[in-house]
Amino acid sequence: MKQKNRASALLPILVFLVIYIGVGVFYEYIQPQEGVKGFYVMSVVVAFMAAIAVALFQNRSVSFDDKMKICASGMNDDNILIMIFIFILAGCFSGVASASGCATDTANLLLSVVPGRLTVLGIFIIACIISMAMGTSCGTITVMGPLAVTIAQSAELSIPLCFGALVGGAMFGDNLSFISDTTIAATKTQGCEMKDKFRENMKIALPAALITCVILLIIAWMGKPAVMQEYSYNLVRALPYFAILIAALAGINVFVVLSGGLLLCTLIGIFTGSLSIHNLFISMGSGVSGMYETIVVTILATALSALIKYNGGFEAIIDFIKKHFHGEKGGQLGIILISMMMDIATANNTVAIVVTAPIATDIRKEYQVSPQRTASLMDIATCIAQGIIPYGAQLLIAAGIAGVSSIQIIPYLFYPYLLLVCVLAAIFMGKQK
Repeated sequence: MKQKNRASALLPILVFLVIYIGVGVFYEYIQPQEGVKGFYVMSVVVAFMAAIAVALFQNRSVSFDDKMKICASGMNDDNILIMIFIFILAGCFSGVASASGCATDTANLLLSVVPGRLTVLGIFIIACIISMAMGTSCGTITVMGPLAVTIAQSAELSIPLCFGALVGGAMFGDNLSFISDTTIAATKTQGCEMKDKFRENMKIALPAALITCVILLIIAWMGKPAVMQEYSYNLVRALPYFAILIAALAGINVFVVLSGGLLLCTLIGIFTGSLSIHNLFISMGSGVSGMYETIVVTILATALSALIKYNGGFEAIIDFIKKHFHGEKGGQLGIILISMMMDIATANNTVAIVVTAPIATDIRKEYQVSPQRTASLMDIATCIAQGIIPYGAQLLIAAGIAGVSSIQIIPYLFYPYLLLVCVLAAIFMGKQK
């Protein structure tokens, strides 16, 4: 029998936090290992398995077989299957785009047209465009990171400042991209159209990005002009990303967008000689492999959420939100709070959205928040948290490429901080429906 409002049902989440974050803190700060990133010692998959084990031991009135059926019911959702298919296709595209040189040539093309004095601002804007087209902040940072280091060193610019702009731009594009796994997860779990969620996001993200541009422009104007180098690029290999960006903004189905981008990168790569047939298959395989953990965690997260919901954990959270947050605005604040807390716990914005989605759905129904608004708030909240936590993949990748500590980059993450201000302003200043 389904339980009601049992806070103890949330124990698996606490177990997950203690194991995942605890091990990370231990190996990052207490007993660091040379060449080892402490927060990546514990696999998020292993931590989720431990949490599921705890959930299975709870509620002894339900048999183990019935608990397995509850887990299966959580995964018995066409949105989850569609999401997994998109993750696989996105992995194929990302792998081929990198192997064919399309990603690097697009970045070089955009960098070659940036004036010297506006270098840092240019890094931010280019990262916004690349990330929106690629649909991945980590991929954008990986592609543009080496270029950002070269620019900073040749122009004697602050490396943490350049990478703060890069990470901020990457998070902006990832948050708005039609092919981003966070967008896919947010819209599919809330049952809304990507274009509707995009409009909601743009109202909040664009002002934050524009204010960031003003800040970077002031910093650039106060400093000396950067000496830009010559960046070689093949214009033809840059076309797929622009085609994807246009198609995505036009609202074309994400399967068509990804498939078209994959085909374009393949044909152009083979035509220009940057991609061979055997490298095509290797890159597709490696791209999909990069999505394995995301897919597995998505499955485990939905199974765990089903158990927690059945045991009354979600009702306990909703009752807490009802007690402390009131009205439509209170419901939106509750969605933001839960999403950010889950991202801080998992250090993965896609996983955080998948875990938060069932709770957010119940909250939005209770407070009559629209599906597209809910999807936008989840994506924005996890974007903010993911963009500033020092153990997140984005900052760890950036710090590794830049050769600095992720803590050194945090003060220059203007965009995530401004995004938080803008989303709170949008909630408090918005009109009640």
